Amino acid sequence: MRAAALILAMGLLAVPAPAGAQARRAPARRPAPAAPALRTEPAMMMCPEILGEGVRTKQTFCDVVIGRDPAAGIIVTLPPHVGPVTLTFDLHNRHTYSEDLVRANRAYSRYTATIGVLTLDNTLLKWGIVENEFRTAADLVDRITGGSGPGGVKAVAPTGTESIAVEIPQEENAVSILGYKLTVLRPDGVDNFNAAGRPIALVSNVMVQYRPAPPKRAPARRSRGR
Repeated sequence: MRAAALILAMGLLAVPAPAGAQARRAPARRPAPAAPALRTEPAMMMCPEILGEGVRTKQTFCDVVIGRDPAAGIIVTLPPHVGPVTLTFDLHNRHTYSEDLVRANRAYSRYTATIGVLTLDNTLLKWGIVENEFRTAADLVDRITGGSGPGGVKAVAPTGTESIAVEIPQEENAVSILGYKLTVLRPDGVDNFNAAGRPIALVSNVMVQYRPAPPKRAPARRSRGR
């Protein structure tokens, strides 16, 4: 009898517990969605004063004017994005070329132009400075089409190049590139320019790098009752 009771007790222990009494497994975690890939593309910008297109580079050169109101600057509109946006551009000095001065060895100029990249509420994000010396036509970055000079080029041309990169906070949708001051050193003296409205530099190759924002979901349509 004792042996039978022991066998019965062992059998009861071997019976699986009801499904509800078993430990429930945690649902498998779904992997977090991958962040959108970085995208680099030409910036959408509104240039109040376009100097023109480069003969060699085919780049558009835009004047940077001195001002204190961001609305008067070059407005760069940012695409829908998540995270910060990196704005890059080439900054150049402006030189009025004269073949006669070059031949006479009197064309030397040393330019230092200072510009700012600001939010539209006038918060400075970064200063940009380009400094270079001009002596001969070899110091020009490019010539600009659409002028009345030899070869149909303009007298004003970019000289010197400084690559500028600015990280823009996620909450900003647009920024302004605005001139601050220009110093020009010539053999006969130094000129300083800080009057509003004066073009003091040029920008070209304006690009943005960003992670695209996910598309907005269309609101679900409500079914109409019969």
